[in-house]
Amino acid sequence: MDRDRFEQAYRERPPWDIPGPQPALVELAEAEAGAVRSPVLDAGCGTGENALFLASRGHDVLGLDYVEAAIEKARAKAADRGGSARFEVGSALELDRLGATFETVIDCGLFHTFDDDQRRAYVESLRAAVRPGGLYVMLCFSDREPAGQGPRRITQEEIREAFRDGWVVESIRATRFRVTDHPEAWTFSPGGPHAWLATIARAAAPES
Repeated sequence: MDRDRFEQAYRERPPWDIPGPQPALVELAEAEAGAVRSPVLDAGCGTGENALFLASRGHDVLGLDYVEAAIEKARAKAADRGGSARFEVGSALELDRLGATFETVIDCGLFHTFDDDQRRAYVESLRAAVRPGGLYVMLCFSDREPAGQGPRRITQEEIREAFRDGWVVESIRATRFRVTDHPEAWTFSPGGPHAWLATIARAAAPES
């Protein structure tokens, strides 16, 4: 989906824009101490629900999306709720332009939108954003989800290959995406699309 189609989707309400954070991220943040550490970047933040959730737990969070319509909605939510999360328009393929690094980068539904070339560029971009020893947390469509509508399906092997150099894949677990109900336009597995939740650490800098 190109930028114009994303803009149009966010002018309405896309199926991934649920009224709250993704349950898989909530479970991770609440169950595992230290799984999310500040400062946090939400790459491809959409309308900001995941960023606002983490900010409500006391984290310093920046949400980034290249779709202006999504960022407008995220900023409005933050204003309405008194949330501390900040939101900027920008590309996840150019994270070096932020001029900042993060202990945690979360990605709920971005990785699986990229083609192979963009995926390589994205992983390289993440190197500029994730501090050595920091964590990248990614929720993506799984190859367990039958082929059809929605983004490309991702295998565990693809994740491990993408983060082979300079990263440590700590865990990949099966979970589900929560989506809105769009029965006429979207058909996914009962219970939500199958997904992978991956936690991937950037290799620590060698001691001098």
